[in-house]
Amino acid sequence: MPTEEYQQEHLDLGTDRLGLHVYPEPEGVEDAPVVVVWPAMGVRARYYRPLAASLREAGMAVVVADLRGTGASTPAPSSASAYGYADLAADVGAVQEALKPRLDGRRRLVLGHSLGGQAALLHLATHPGDAGIDGVVLVAVGLPYWRTYPRRRYGVLAMTQSIGATSALLRVWPGWGFGGRQARGVIRDWAYTARTGRFPHLGGVDVEAALREVRTPVLAISVDHDQYTPHETLDHLCAKLRSAPLTRERHTIAGADHFAWVRSADGIAARVARWSRP
Repeated sequence: MPTEEYQQEHLDLGTDRLGLHVYPEPEGVEDAPVVVVWPAMGVRARYYRPLAASLREAGMAVVVADLRGTGASTPAPSSASAYGYADLAADVGAVQEALKPRLDGRRRLVLGHSLGGQAALLHLATHPGDAGIDGVVLVAVGLPYWRTYPRRRYGVLAMTQSIGATSALLRVWPGWGFGGRQARGVIRDWAYTARTGRFPHLGGVDVEAALREVRTPVLAISVDHDQYTPHETLDHLCAKLRSAPLTRERHTIAGADHFAWVRSADGIAARVARWSRP
């Protein structure tokens, strides 16, 4: 499927700015459901153009946001950047609020890939009762808890904690072979989840307890041959969602892995469209 063109928009949050790729409405679909896509760590919004094309073909309106500090979202991570998971979660809510005039009266979904999916769930956990999201789709998302990996679990523990230690020492993660350049707070929180299998408290909120109370429907999809978030890591994350209506699926996509599924997303897009219907 060909990639799609988009309109570059920006959302200013104080001195920070989030970049948004707003795609044309799908042809022939009135009041199409709107899905806001949040990327994986270090992956720019433009990488998701094939996914946007597949979602539009399935009858959905699409917005793709750049995670804070990535792509068109500024500032770039530096030793002065202290933001972490709480800020990423707040960004999800800020984008939903900014898009509200376009979303009223329509189904509103958030689709998160990897870290983007965690940010979506953290937004729901830290904003209980938020009626601005009708459903969350998790694709290739998982909590990278080292004990859940069927193989190389000690290697995962060593890698995640060494990255955490390096970012604390340098006050930024330079992106050496993993995740792109990241703020130390993001890496600190990510490394904590990898070490403990739990989310840290965010802004005084016990996230683990709050996730148990989330009632927003969730479609959780893991992909075969995912080297970073294998099926077991998503199972671990889904177990925290005790009150949410949960649909858990495993998909096989030829040649796909943690990232490559985006290039062959027709099947997932069609599944998301079917699931989005009330």
